[in-house]
Amino acid sequence: MGREDQVEEREVLDSIFPDEITDVAENEYRISIALDIPDDEEEAPVMLLTVRYPEEYPDKAPFLELAAPQGATPHTYLNLAEDKTQLLDGLQSTIEENLGMAMVFSLVSALKEAAEQLVQDRKDEAAKAHEEAVLAAEREENKKFHGTPVNRETFLKWRDAFVKEMEEARIREEEERLAELKKARIKEPVKLTGRQLWERGLAGGLAEEEAEEDSVPIEEMRQVKVADE
Repeated sequence: MGREDQVEEREVLDSIFPDEITDVAENEYRISIALDIPDDEEEAPVMLLTVRYPEEYPDKAPFLELAAPQGATPHTYLNLAEDKTQLLDGLQSTIEENLGMAMVFSLVSALKEAAEQLVQDRKDEAAKAHEEAVLAAEREENKKFHGTPVNRETFLKWRDAFVKEMEEARIREEEERLAELKKARIKEPVKLTGRQLWERGLAGGLAEEEAEEDSVPIEEMRQVKVADE
């Protein structure tokens, strides 16, 4: 009875998947499952489900294997080398519900739905992460226009910095003022021209001082004359 059920199911599957099913052995075949991903810009991912009947099938579960077609372009959100265990384990409830009956079509449908949901969930997560990153960038940009919120801590920090800055500026100005005063005290006096001396009434006094310095007392001149004789 088991073999009869297997042959009958295989004929039904031929009518459902005429271009997707390929025989591997007498009791083994492979079904190609193309996923439908809404609004997906990538090439639709394809899974290859290999089914092998044990003698007791359908009273015993079929042997299942899942892989990607050779040379297929990897999809961003589906990696069958990593995801096949999760997807095949997810078929366990479908197997248990259908023991004693032909179940391959149900398994293919459940597997396709689970894989599509897995891809969609990952796309949604990526979109959410991207949206959060954009919002975070916008918040950082808006901080430039809103400034830092003022509270007691930020105010005290600003006040201390302001007082320190003002004190440093005062010390710097004081040092510059002292330097200017010191420079003014050691500055050489300005020499006046003859005209400026005359205009200020200093020319006559200066001439008299020079004349006094250049004059020689008469008594000294007489002493010099006697000595010469």
